[in-house]
Amino acid sequence: MSLLVIGSLALDTIETPFGKAERTLGGSATFISTSASYFTEPVRLVGIVGYDFPKEEIEFLKSKGIDISGLEISDTDKTFHWHGKYDFDLNTRESLVTELNAFEKFDPVISSEFRKSKYVCLGNLHPLLQQKVVKQIDSPKLIMCDTMNFWIDGAYDDLIETLKLVNLLVINDGEARELSGEYNLVSAARKIMKMGPQILIIKKGEHGALLFTPDFIFSAPAYPLEQVFDPTGAGDTFAGGLMGWLSRTDDLSDTNLKLAVIYGSTMASLAVEKFSLDGIRHLSKEIITDRFNEFKRLTHFENASI
Repeated sequence: MSLLVIGSLALDTIETPFGKAERTLGGSATFISTSASYFTEPVRLVGIVGYDFPKEEIEFLKSKGIDISGLEISDTDKTFHWHGKYDFDLNTRESLVTELNAFEKFDPVISSEFRKSKYVCLGNLHPLLQQKVVKQIDSPKLIMCDTMNFWIDGAYDDLIETLKLVNLLVINDGEARELSGEYNLVSAARKIMKMGPQILIIKKGEHGALLFTPDFIFSAPAYPLEQVFDPTGAGDTFAGGLMGWLSRTDDLSDTNLKLAVIYGSTMASLAVEKFSLDGIRHLSKEIITDRFNEFKRLTHFENASI
């Protein structure tokens, strides 16, 4: 089934205790689309870049089978640039430079063909832009939304209106607590789901993820990596694997939602092992399957009685 991805494309400068990567490929739409491309087609990307965006990176996106006919290239502005520095534990980062450039003028218009997409992934954008996209889609089967503290703080009312329009929300534990006003994540999830989304995923970084539906709660582990080089695109890579699997299977059953979370976690664990998209640029089916099977072994146990 078709998957529509709307979000940012960026040239990031990343500093971690393990090194530095300058003006490397980043942005939510980039990670989501690349991750999803291993599972489904077509992946339809809508975004904007500047005149300085490397042509070889456009060719890379095309090489993954991503339809970039919705990608706007500005003749007058540079590409969105973010420069961040991570502390040693990689859970804390400092934004050193944020230059929106062309992204400041991003006004997504969805083509007639893209409007037919059955699965929609709204990257981290202003809630009003997310609403604008949703209202252009003909009859989607599932709309996933991402957001962040910045919008919870600064555009709360707009975000609440967006949540009424989406089926699935993916946020981290801090964002869930802030959005709900609840510290306990189960209580937070129940409160957030009353705002609109029927399905909620709360990411907990190195502690895995929680999946909530009206009928069940599923706890997925994080993969125990020896070394994480760059966590920048982990959440978006997770969303890409998740939505890519759901689009591929066209199955929203409880069982398949659990599988989608594990595939999202699988892709995220591969992404953070290298800088930028290097961890997921050139993956084989075998590499993805092997990591997925390792997730299965992490949680498998036999029945026993006392």
